[in-house]
Amino acid sequence: MPDPALFQRTIEHYLRPILPYLQDTQVAEVMVNNHQEIYIEKGGKLHKTEAKFADVEAYEAAVNNILQFTGKSIADEDTLVDTRLPDGSRVHVAKEPCARFGMAMTIRKFAKTMLDIDWLTHIGSITPAACEYLKIAVNNEQNTLVAGGTSSGKTSLLNALSAYIPEGQRIVVIEDSAELQLQQTHLISLESKSADQFGRGAVKIRQLFKSSLRLRPDRIIIGEVRGEEALDMIQAMTSGHGGSMGTLHANNAFDTLNRLETMALMSEVELPLSALRSQISSAIDCVVHLTRQVGGFRQVTQIAEVLPLGDAGHYQLRDIFHLVPARDAEGKKTMKLEPTGERSLMAGHLKTATEPMVTALTEKIFTAG
Repeated sequence: MPDPALFQRTIEHYLRPILPYLQDTQVAEVMVNNHQEIYIEKGGKLHKTEAKFADVEAYEAAVNNILQFTGKSIADEDTLVDTRLPDGSRVHVAKEPCARFGMAMTIRKFAKTMLDIDWLTHIGSITPAACEYLKIAVNNEQNTLVAGGTSSGKTSLLNALSAYIPEGQRIVVIEDSAELQLQQTHLISLESKSADQFGRGAVKIRQLFKSSLRLRPDRIIIGEVRGEEALDMIQAMTSGHGGSMGTLHANNAFDTLNRLETMALMSEVELPLSALRSQISSAIDCVVHLTRQVGGFRQVTQIAEVLPLGDAGHYQLRDIFHLVPARDAEGKKTMKLEPTGERSLMAGHLKTATEPMVTALTEKIFTAG
């Protein structure tokens, strides 16, 4: 375990040009394109700063001294370094020759405070009705995927939704780089591990997933589905691990299923496409899609349920919530998340403990037709 005091002194000394941004709780990410071009993300928007390192040598020394706390170095053969700092921040370094204009580094800061669902509702990222629907879905053990683009708020929403998991259930969390901050007491957290300088000791997400199935989980949560582990997740969801959740990059709810299919095909298991699609439609119950709007505002834009495959073997979705034109308090045009009027597949099949959660906000959604 690295010495926290030594790490802090190293940060203060070598990263002095960007230290104010690392200490600013409003800054989510610091992006160093080269020694004299530094950007930050604040309030969902990108800003170019006046900060710069003295020269290339000072910048490289800073990166090298930070990487030492992760067991890596810019002298390593790897031109791309993705790792986590002792304070939980995620750092990615791209070196030459891959980085054509010089070494680039991004530091995605570890959030010290978790945004709960009430705060996301307060800022307008999600509506109370949608919150209630998702609370019922999580309690009713619906397998849920949270999808969206880069920096759209997927991890924040997944954190918030995890609070709805009933206390006492055993949760296994699998992440490439630890970012989730679940508040449950019965929690096992697994994190992937990259290979050492000799190419040994790597532990991939797929290996962690197989390990998690032997840890007797009630629910499995994957920080982000990226590759061949998708097939293992699908099979786990169809074999008794209800209420599992994960995130992935996708443009909309329908694209989420297509991307999941593509990633599952990356595995070495030969499975007919029709059988794979059947498993996906059976495994995934709900897809929540987020979008980072113009100006940096993050918003849930679609909540859909997955239907059985159509006659032609294609995916089918039923939108439960979608965006509709509206006006804000000042009369300006905006988009608001509203129920579509469609009934949920859960209608008439709610667990006894879940039924009392239904209020006037979602009564029409969960009333059996």
